[in-house]
Amino acid sequence: MLRDRPAGSAAMLAIFADEALLRGGLAFEAALAEAQAAEGLIPDTDAAAIAAACRNLAPDIAALAEEAAHAGTLAIPLVGRLRAALKEAHPQAAAAVHRGATSQDLADTALMLQARSGLEVLVVEAIRLETALAALSERHAVTPGLARTLLQGALPISFGLKTAGWLTGVHGARMRLQREAGTALMLQLGGAAGTLAGMGEAETALAVARRMADALGLGLPATPWHARRGAIAALGAALAILAGAAGKMARDVSLLAQNEVAEAFEPRLPGRGGSSAMAHKRNPTGCQVALSAALRAPGLAATLLAGLPQEHERGLGGWQAEGPVLADLFILAHGAVLAMAEVAEGLEVDCLAMARNLAAADVGMDTGASALLVQRALAAWRGALGEG
Repeated sequence: MLRDRPAGSAAMLAIFADEALLRGGLAFEAALAEAQAAEGLIPDTDAAAIAAACRNLAPDIAALAEEAAHAGTLAIPLVGRLRAALKEAHPQAAAAVHRGATSQDLADTALMLQARSGLEVLVVEAIRLETALAALSERHAVTPGLARTLLQGALPISFGLKTAGWLTGVHGARMRLQREAGTALMLQLGGAAGTLAGMGEAETALAVARRMADALGLGLPATPWHARRGAIAALGAALAILAGAAGKMARDVSLLAQNEVAEAFEPRLPGRGGSSAMAHKRNPTGCQVALSAALRAPGLAATLLAGLPQEHERGLGGWQAEGPVLADLFILAHGAVLAMAEVAEGLEVDCLAMARNLAAADVGMDTGASALLVQRALAAWRGALGEG
């Protein structure tokens, strides 16, 4: 927590915590049993007993983690504990647990359940950031300032056009993330070799998968995606791009807050942005969070891309690397967006400083089509938000 909490939110850390992963694995097993019962593969009484055991199972997380490390997968000790819980009172149900499924089915589906919850939280904060940036853009649509290119003073620009650029970047990244999530958030059910063997006739097996997807609120892919990881990689890349969009805003705000520029500052909050050694300093702490996330995210996304050449029907090492990487990307992206939402909502803009710096540059006052471009950006954002 001392390492992870400063980079992310408590809400996102909880979504990717051990307890949430365990709940996802148990939800998979309960849905599997209930779907198989609905298709006549196991008795209804067995499915009810399995579902009850999934609701009531509360293993020691540390002990389960040790067993998973030894076994090489969470599914083996988790299924073992479920069977042990059922063995005495429901021996037939114990034998029916995990029928036809494989360890990767449980792992991938549990991860997608976590990703779905993470997406819901992240989208809310991204829209919050966009809303704050839209307000800033409207407020400063004609506020003149100095544009900077290649880190040098250039020509006049309205501050609203700068913030509209931030808005457009964050909005585009958020929309990309939601599109990729629509492709990635899929049930994984294929069995040992991705053929759905062990679940009755072909149509029955497909019906089980369909029922499971509906019950868990996930999409149903055309075929199992055990070794087809492009959607996961694209989701991770979209998270990295969102972190980068927040980082772009953070970079600009931190530069604007430098003493020599002094045009915009993070909001003053008690106990935030100080220095342990220099009491006079006002550090851009929110920008620090976002920039740190933007620095870490590309390497994490690259890990997912590196895992795309999976071996045959189920690979070794590639998909096993994805869970912690995707979790980190969600945590970092949310931390960055949340930090910049707080900055945007309380951003202190010094219009007099902007005017001073613009006059000192001696490049005139013509901001070109800044105001019109701001209105176009706002209209596009509002239109997309309404459609969403």
